[in-house]
Amino acid sequence: LAVDATNVFRSHPECLDRETYRVFLHNGEDPFGFSRLKYIKKVDESKELNDKPGPMIIISASGMAEGGRILHHLANNIGNPRNLILFVGYAAEQTLARKIMDGEEKVNIFGEEYQVKAKVRTMDYFSAHADQGELLDYLRLNTTNKLKHIFLVHGEEDQALPFREKLLTRGHKNVDFPASGSFYEI
Repeated sequence: LAVDATNVFRSHPECLDRETYRVFLHNGEDPFGFSRLKYIKKVDESKELNDKPGPMIIISASGMAEGGRILHHLANNIGNPRNLILFVGYAAEQTLARKIMDGEEKVNIFGEEYQVKAKVRTMDYFSAHADQGELLDYLRLNTTNKLKHIFLVHGEEDQALPFREKLLTRGHKNVDFPASGSFYEI
């Protein structure tokens, strides 16, 4: 999925920001690759990484580490103190990624317990999600679509509830942060 999504971005350079254009596209360079980067689509190729000697960097799109090949890579590498697991975005509470980020010494992967001996670091710079200011700007700029109901479904309670209050004070009438399992008729 990550490879296919990358190819969509590569096919539409007109959607990239000015900085990407200035640094890469103006010079005819690919912002999604370099000579030693190899995109892997096949499961067998991914599995082969477990047996390759020497240093390597494995990049995964599964930021929450809840599914996909990243689980195999973590299971094969999390117990080695010479390895580094670098998270470059947010991970929701109760996800495997968050547990590792929060420093848990043991985690379950595929129902087995693993010691976290690898170094763990977090860079909170890369997010595909709009922040609160960007969401407020979107709502302010798109007033022609007068929304009848806003559901805050992506985020944690400590962030969603204050955001809900802010939306209510700005005149939005129906703003909900639904509890898990809630039903609404639309």
